[in-house]
Formats: sequence, structure tokens, C-alpha cells
Amino acid sequence: MASRQQQLTAPKQIQLSNPRDKRTSSSSLTDDSSLVRQIRDTHTPGRSDNSVNVNQILQVVEEIFHRASHGHAGVLLGTREHLETVEDRTTLSSVDVVFHGLSYLIQKIYCEITCQCSGGPDAHASAIELLRTLSSYPWEAKVVLTLAAFSVNYGEFWLVAQLCTTDPLAKSVAILKQLSDIVEHAASVKPQLEAIDTLIKAILNVTKRIVEYGEMVKMQSHYVSEDTPPLSIALAHIPAATYWVIRGILASASHIAILTGSRHEYVASTSEVWELSSLAHKLNNIHDHLSNELENCRRYIVTKRYDEEYENLRRLFRSLQLDNMKNLRALISHKDDIQPLQIGTSKSRFNLEVLRRKHVLLLITDLSLSNEEILVLDHIYKDQQNRPEVEYEFVWLPIVDPNIWDEAKRFRFEDLKSRMPWYAVYDPLIIEPPVVKFVRNDWQFDKKMIVVALDPQGRVSSLNATHMLWIWGNVAYPFTDEREQLLWNAESWRLELVANGIDQSILDGIEKGRYICLYGSDDLDWIRKFTNRAKNVAKLAGISLDLVYVGRSTSTKEKIRKVNKVIETENLSRYWPDYVSTWFFWSRMDSMRCSKVKQRKTLENDDTLREVMTLLSYDGSDQGWVMVWRGSNETARANGHLTLLTLDDFDAWKTAAADSGFVPTLKNELLRRHTPHHCTRLVIPGFGTDIPDQIPCAECGREMEKFFMFRCCLD
Repeated sequence: MASRQQQLTAPKQIQLSNPRDKRTSSSSLTDDSSLVRQIRDTHTPGRSDNSVNVNQILQVVEEIFHRASHGHAGVLLGTREHLETVEDRTTLSSVDVVFHGLSYLIQKIYCEITCQCSGGPDAHASAIELLRTLSSYPWEAKVVLTLAAFSVNYGEFWLVAQLCTTDPLAKSVAILKQLSDIVEHAASVKPQLEAIDTLIKAILNVTKRIVEYGEMVKMQSHYVSEDTPPLSIALAHIPAATYWVIRGILASASHIAILTGSRHEYVASTSEVWELSSLAHKLNNIHDHLSNELENCRRYIVTKRYDEEYENLRRLFRSLQLDNMKNLRALISHKDDIQPLQIGTSKSRFNLEVLRRKHVLLLITDLSLSNEEILVLDHIYKDQQNRPEVEYEFVWLPIVDPNIWDEAKRFRFEDLKSRMPWYAVYDPLIIEPPVVKFVRNDWQFDKKMIVVALDPQGRVSSLNATHMLWIWGNVAYPFTDEREQLLWNAESWRLELVANGIDQSILDGIEKGRYICLYGSDDLDWIRKFTNRAKNVAKLAGISLDLVYVGRSTSTKEKIRKVNKVIETENLSRYWPDYVSTWFFWSRMDSMRCSKVKQRKTLENDDTLREVMTLLSYDGSDQGWVMVWRGSNETARANGHLTLLTLDDFDAWKTAAADSGFVPTLKNELLRRHTPHHCTRLVIPGFGTDIPDQIPCAECGREMEKFFMFRCCLD
């Protein structure tokens, strides 16, 4: 009898076709073409006054569902604590104006949903009818307005259910709607309530995606149009997605209508619960598909925006500016409300204004910046205090990959920055991808540090002033390509150039006329043999010879430390106690090579480049090397093996050394004994344009074979 009464009193449920049925679903969102055509035929946009602030309406709708969901949990548990602890996220003053003129439409849709749930046609026909009612509105407005109308129905249902046990008015309404039985016997309808809740969450998720597409069409039209992939591909799915959202709303409303007026004997059937979960499954698939397409659109827009910003950067640096601020903002940060610069040692933050109309040297590196580089830069930067005519600022721009940014890299960045008494960006992630692309493509940054010099107007005065800094320090100010050319025009291969900024005692020895012998190897047996023979020859020749161990560029800190310890213990020669000096010596040699190549010099037309390449060749071999100087310009050099042979035969050229001078005679003897067997190899650190296509051997002049070597940083 109870079931018979239920059939007579319960509202008629809309007939819902199975969303997983092959007739109404497929692997794509758009289902069959006839359904899509029918949906599109309901859409007749054109009225400009039908714009709706869907986001603010959606905010209120979400709040209704959010609180109803917590109230639903409280009813099932027989407590109101869930409801009372929910934060109120709705500000009436900010959204009340949004509903002006829409309340009638929402009420109309509400009535249509209610009527259709109380004996209307099947779900498909009901959905199409609702779409016709909203024919002149955008797709995102259709779903939001329909959802708003349903939220009124859903909110009323749960408001009465939540308050009927404490509020007399709510209790009377609950009696008339027969909701008191649901509260009292909530467990019997729990599966249905949970299925409705799950479906509503799926509806909300798809609605948000449809709204996002609408915003994209309005806000990103500069980068992508509705008829251009990938947006056109994504938008093709929006009508069907809108249709299935409305189908989900109708299904939820139908089941709420069944619950309203049902006696406690009513128990939701398995098929009814499955119907709701099946629609939720359908909408979840739609959400995933729309999300993937939305991500494709966002990537496309970001790519187009980045390409545009990259081209803007290129144009900016080709044009004239009153000062450097526009260029610096484009490189570092457009935002005026942040202080993008920080001095690492003091942690103080600064605005870009501190750089206005100043010479700026941009230190562009990745996080592999070495401690030696920082120490040398620190020495050069502080040397400004001794030169009133020199005034510039360093700014560190670390180039990092945000896709692999983690705490370890953050710690490394902070550690490097903490050692810098100059400006650095406070966070490397503020450097935009177009800037990174510009730095890599136009300024040729690739792992190895570059120092881009900008004049007070923001123009590039040197694409890489590193070599000027390493070779001449602040003498190269203002670090322009023209200044670099002038310095080389006044320069020659001399001991001051070789040892400048590294060993003052060597420079003092030039004044005193001492013989200076620089040598390098990591073979302790050779070092012992060479230093003993060199001392014996110097004694026989009656000269004062200052032996200085330089090391090899390829030797690790630990290896050089061990060699220095042996040299000190056995009193073999002088050595540079800190690794920085050895590192700087070889870095300066490589900077001389790079700078000369930039000046388009060759071994055939430039003596300095020839000597630098020879020294680098010796360093690349395993035989050791020796370079003997007297004064600034008198020099002789050879690899370690040939030098030992020549010193062993000192008796044969002792007389000539006394008559013609020790260094010139040694040079002639080394040349006389040289054979192709003594040729060397050259190891050049660098990337891309740093490596010449052809290099002749510094010893014999024949073209050297080229090989590539990849070395781990821990090698």
C-alpha cells in the first residue's frame, strides 16, 4: 500500500536516457552530429545587452552548494556543527548589483525546471527547451544561469531540512513538503543524496571550464581567435558540454523533487543512483577533455605572447632611449609595486631606480657560477673605490629553468647571492621566458658566464665584457667594444700582461731584472726533475731564477693543493697558495684568446694570440710546460719534455748563453731541438662561437684535428 501511495503522490521523474548508451555518447565530446546540430540550432546570439557577469553569479552559486553540502553532512550525522563551522564566503554588497535584471530570468528558469520535474517531457526535450529560453545568451551564461536557478531549488530544499528541527517556520514548511521524514530517516536516502552531491560537483567543474573558455575568447583575442586552432577545436565541444551540464542539472532537480514529498518508506533504487553516477561519470569525462583542450589553448597563447614579448625586446634594444629604465624593466620586472633587486650580502631590497642613467654590467650565469668567479668579480667591483673616474653597477641575472626548480636549487641560488656585495634579482623566477630566450638567442648565453655591458641609455656597449674585466679589470671602463680595441692596440705579449692582478712579486721582479720562470704540470716526478735541473743551470749560468709553479687549468683544487704541499715540503719553488690565482691565470689566458678571436685576429697576424694559443696547447698536453722571462718582453717557452732535454745539454750552449744572453740562447736551443714529435694538443673550454672551425698547431703550424670532449664538473 505504501509503494502504491508513493506512485500516486511522488512527482514524476524526467525520463533520462543512459549517458553511456552508444546512441548518446562517444569517445568525443560532441556525440553524434545530429545532436550537435540540434543544440547549435537553439543558439541565436546577437543582443549586446545579454552580457552576464558569470563569475560573480557563479561565486554565489558555489557558496550555496558549498554550504548545502556541509549541511547535508550534518543532516546525515544528526548534527549542525558542520554547518556552523563553514566560513561565509559571500559578500552581498559586491554581488547584489550583478543580479539586477536577472532575478526574473532566474525565477523563470527555476519554474521551468520545477514544472518539467513534475510531469514534463523527457530530459533531452527539457534540455533543448531550456537552451531555447536562453538562446540569445553566450554558452557560459546559459550554464551559469541554469545552475543559478537550480541552486535556488537546491538551497531551499536543504535550508528547510537543516532548520526544521530548530525553527518553527522551517518545521511547518518541512511538514507540508514532507521533508521531516528525510531528516528523521536520512540513512535510507543517503546513497541518493551522495550521488546528487557527486553529480553537482561534476556539473560545477564543467561549468567552470565553460566559463574559462568564455573568458579566453574575450580576453585573449589578441593572441588567438575563435576560428583558429587550437581554440576553434576546443570551442567546438562547448555546445555539447553545455547540453550535458543542463542534463545533469535536470537530473539532480528531478531527484530532489522525488525526495520532496516522499515518505520514509521510500528507498532509492539502484538504477536511480546508477543514473546519477552515470551522468557524473559523463561530465567528469567532459571536464577532463575540456581541461586538456584548455591547457592546449593556454600553451598556444603563452607561446604567442612570449614570441611577441621577445620581438618587443629585440626592437627595444635596437632603438634609442632617454635612459636605461625601459630596457631594465623589460629585462628584470615591469612591476612597479615590487623591489626586484637585492644586495646579497646585506639582504636589502631596491627598486630599479637605483640604476637609472648608470653604466650597468649584467652578470648572466646559471647556478654553476663558481666561487672563484665571485671572488675575482668582488675584487674588481671593490677596486672602483680606488678609481674616482670609474662608476658602474653589477646586476646578477641568474638564468634558471622553472620546470626543474626545487629547494636544492633555491638553496644554491641564495648561497651564491649571499656572497655578492652588488645587486641581484631577489628571485630568478621573475625573469620571464621571453627574456631568457632573448639572452640565449641574441646575447648568446649558454652556460658560460657572460657580462653584458649597458650604457646609461640602456644600449649594449659590449655583448660580453667578461674578457675585458679578466684581462684589464677597471682599466677597461666603460667596457665598450671600442675600449677593448684601443687597449689591444696598446698591448703586446709581455710579462705584465701575463701576470697582471695575480702575483705582484713577479711584477716587482721585472723592475729588478730577475729571471722569472713560470711552469706547470701535475706530474710530481717531472716537477722534481725540472726544478732541480733549472736550479743547477741557473747556478751554472750565474743568474737569479725565480721559479713559480702555476699548475694546469684541468687540475682539480685537491690535486693542486697536493702538488703545492709537496713543492713546499721539498722547497722546490714558489707557488700560488690559493687556487683562485691558478684559476684566474688560465681564465685570463682563455679570455685573451676569446677577445683576440672577437677582434678577428689569427695566429698568422697576431703575436699575442699565437703565444696564448701555444701556452694553452702546452696546458692541454701531459708533458708539462715552461716559460722563462727576463724583463717585460724577453721570453722563451717550450713543453716540459723538450725543456728537460735542452737543460740536460746546457754545457753545449753555456758559452752562447754567456755571450748572447740566457733567454735568447735558450729560445734558439729549444727551436733547434723541436721536432713534430713534440707537437701538442689544445683543449678549449667553451660553446658554440667560442670554438674556431680551424686552428693551426702553435708549434709546427699544421692544421690541428678537431675532437669534442664532454667533461663532468666533478672530473
